[in-house]
Amino acid sequence: MVRISRRALFAQLAALAAAETKMKITSVKAVPFSLLGTGRFGTSQFKSDYDPARWRWFGPFSQLSGSILVQIRTEQGITGYGMGGGGGAACYIIDHHLKDLLVGANPINVEMLWEQMFSSTSFYGRKGVVIMAMSGIDLALWDIAAKQAGVPVYQMLGGAVKDRVPAYLTSPDPKIGLDLGFRAFKLPVNLGPSDGEEGKKKVVEQIKQARQVIGPDGLLMIDVLCRWEVPYTIEMARRLAEYKLHFIEEPLLPDDLTGYQRLCSEITSTRIASGEHEYTHYGFDLLMRNKAAHILQPDLTWSGGLTTGKRVATMAAAGSIPVIPHRGGSVYGIHLIMASANCPMAESFGTGEPGNELMALLTAPFEKGHYKAPTGPGFGVEFPPSLLRKHAPGLM
Repeated sequence: MVRISRRALFAQLAALAAAETKMKITSVKAVPFSLLGTGRFGTSQFKSDYDPARWRWFGPFSQLSGSILVQIRTEQGITGYGMGGGGGAACYIIDHHLKDLLVGANPINVEMLWEQMFSSTSFYGRKGVVIMAMSGIDLALWDIAAKQAGVPVYQMLGGAVKDRVPAYLTSPDPKIGLDLGFRAFKLPVNLGPSDGEEGKKKVVEQIKQARQVIGPDGLLMIDVLCRWEVPYTIEMARRLAEYKLHFIEEPLLPDDLTGYQRLCSEITSTRIASGEHEYTHYGFDLLMRNKAAHILQPDLTWSGGLTTGKRVATMAAAGSIPVIPHRGGSVYGIHLIMASANCPMAESFGTGEPGNELMALLTAPFEKGHYKAPTGPGFGVEFPPSLLRKHAPGLM
């Protein structure tokens, strides 16, 4: 890990400030690219108007199937890259609106540009695809700022508070993680209220088997992906108590704030994690003020970029609330984790799962169940022209 003295860092930041007026954005481009296929999130082939699949078809603009790559170039020859979400819809918003606020502006004014983009899109944005588009831009701007200073992004956040962080694997097969050195595991749970009593028994059996595989000391979590309801979650938390779940992730749809509040107050056998599908520090502030989550999970590529991430981490630290960013094992999530004392774990990204070479490039260094931050300037990743031609030709 790169270590830099406080005096040297101040000197670099002073030099950066002196050069501010000389920096100018000359180009902003965004292209969609799919890190994982849409099929893993459902199907568009429905049997009837009442087919349960209709509630689980997330389309091409969500999750990693709707990823975008943002490229921002400056007059000084520095290029920043950021990953966002929202697929082609987000790229359209960048090309037809947000780019107007960026070309000709100083890229070092990252937070001011975030506020301008948020204000300018608030009448049709505030959540969802607009913030996903902003996320990719914000990360590209942080990449430029840190490259200009010649330091990794975590140094721009005050420096690292650890040299590595424990990782947890999200996979239906914890055996994969054991072989890779993971000691913490999160299982997707694909059954819910519509599956009745038999479904409940299958979930219990799934968790029982996972506990047997990882042993009594391994950390075990589940991700429901918003399939459950309040009474169902309370009942399942009771049934699963003996297996010592560290948390239940997203049992309810994200807007059910009252439901989350009730779960957090009534369930004592485990914790409730949420925030993967929340947006901006305003949304996370509502979760915290309403005591509607025990653990916060912002995704920096969707929720508003690093600017949102560091605001959430700061607010959460004041309330002693852990922050475990969604897909924190990416190069874009790991820098916030390394610089934040209240970020105790990093979720797997790329490690132990199928993906393309672009996903591999965006995965933080992994070793023996831990992630580390890249040591190069910016987010520590560069995109070879051959890779861009193959996966993002619109950026060439």
